Amino acid sequence: MERILAFLDFVPDEWVVIIISCLPFIELRGALPVAMSVYQMGFWEAWTLSVIGNIIPVLPLLILFRPLSRWMMRFRWYRIFYDWLYHRTMKKSENVEKYGALGLVLFTAVPLPTTGAWTACVAASLFDIKIKYSLPAISAGVVIAGFIIGLLSQSVIASVG
Repeated sequence: MERILAFLDFVPDEWVVIIISCLPFIELRGALPVAMSVYQMGFWEAWTLSVIGNIIPVLPLLILFRPLSRWMMRFRWYRIFYDWLYHRTMKKSENVEKYGALGLVLFTAVPLPTTGAWTACVAASLFDIKIKYSLPAISAGVVIAGFIIGLLSQSVIASVG
């Protein structure tokens, strides 16, 4: 995280939070605590920027994952990556398979590693959940995760400070 922040040092704080929220693996779960602790943003500003940033890549991922993945399958290294991603996603997405779009909300909302919007987009593609259902479901999950992470961050910052 320090390297990312140092790399983005010339960018306004608000944009740093949005950019970090867009990144896979870090997403809102990393950006929101950074916004509140490093940049001293209030809960609502940090929450809003983090949610916006985490939702930005969702539609492009939902639209492009399947066709881009099909095209990339011609490369051995991608097939290996895809198999790893497929198995990891399937292992974590039992509720998505069982409940469809509602499962995506739960999957995205639970603030655990590798259960964010990026993985939810992969799960939606793998389970063939239509964009008109998966986009609002993943977005709702991001909003809920934002509240959970924001409240946890706020309580940790209050107990340390």
